[in-house]
Amino acid sequence: MAYIKINQDNIKDKNKAIKICPFSAIEEKNGLINITSGCKMCKICVKQMPDIYSFIEGKQSKINKDDWKGITVYVDHVEGDIHPVTYELIGKAKEMAKKINHPVYCLFSGNNIKHKAEEILKYGVDEVFVYDNEELEDFRIEPYTAVFEDFINNVQPTIILVGGTTVGRSLAPRVAARFKTGLTADCTILDVRENTDLDQIRPAFGGNIMAHIHTPNHRPQFATVRYKIFDAPEKLQKINGKITECKIDVEKLKSNIEVLEIKKKEKVKSIEEAEVIVVAGNGIKKETDLKMIHQLADKLGGMVATTRPLIEAGWTEAKDQIGLSGRTVKPKLIITCGVSGSIQFVAGMNSSDVIFAINNDPKAQIFDVANYGIVGDLYEVIPELLKKM
Repeated sequence: MAYIKINQDNIKDKNKAIKICPFSAIEEKNGLINITSGCKMCKICVKQMPDIYSFIEGKQSKINKDDWKGITVYVDHVEGDIHPVTYELIGKAKEMAKKINHPVYCLFSGNNIKHKAEEILKYGVDEVFVYDNEELEDFRIEPYTAVFEDFINNVQPTIILVGGTTVGRSLAPRVAARFKTGLTADCTILDVRENTDLDQIRPAFGGNIMAHIHTPNHRPQFATVRYKIFDAPEKLQKINGKITECKIDVEKLKSNIEVLEIKKKEKVKSIEEAEVIVVAGNGIKKETDLKMIHQLADKLGGMVATTRPLIEAGWTEAKDQIGLSGRTVKPKLIITCGVSGSIQFVAGMNSSDVIFAINNDPKAQIFDVANYGIVGDLYEVIPELLKKM
């Protein structure tokens, strides 16, 4: 593992040597300068004080990439009801697999789910690996991790894609840690190189930059992706893939978690499912003005969404927020009203079929991604739209 070495003998001003770190990851302890766990390996200290700090490269592990073959999609489901993010990931997996001539697999684990596996094959998957056990009735992290580990040891896929759901966000990092490999969360762009290295791109530092991440020396490569980022493939008329039933030692499925009761969450319509969305942005001056936004959405048979400032003001609920810290949407039509178009917001909606923007600032960033735009005061534009409708 790479690390930063400190030459204690060359330190003349300890205070200066500590303050050089913008992340406050350098401290004095027992008279010595130390690097803490807060270090980001940005190497600013190395560049500005090379007589004190030096970067020591870690030994790179070697891996035979030819031993790892296939792109796997984890099937996210509740009682066999498959989450649509699974199909979206299958579409992306097929696209990448074609470039490197690899098969596409699915890992499907649960109880009484065998009969649902054929539905997955309709999307062009080469093989569905099914772990059907009573012990997997409810999602508990230990047995599901054991199943995932067993699958990887037996199949050795080079890439694994997991939906950024509640289950996926819990399961993927735990499995990745067992294999001491990398995991990139909430990827917005995925691609694969000829040598099977996965290109993972995601917003970082609050969405101000796009981080390009790859894991060249470890396998498998893990990535989680939110719902509504990619497109699901069309169903096939003819099924060519196969279903493989897998066995695992029941002892490995033991859990310290006991499920006492399950309370099903009331189903409500989510902005992720809406085909038309009208977004209220920071251009809305007061809470009562949201009424005209709702009127416009109602006329179009759509739903209302918002940006972060309105939620922080307490005008709307967090579940209606679009962006990196909210939901990702892909409607047929999205109308933004008084939205500036920050990177954080755009990352959550730029896959929409048609983007229609209303903003009184002709230089607003939202116009860079909009298909159509009106430069004008939303308090004048929206009432006119309502009249015409």
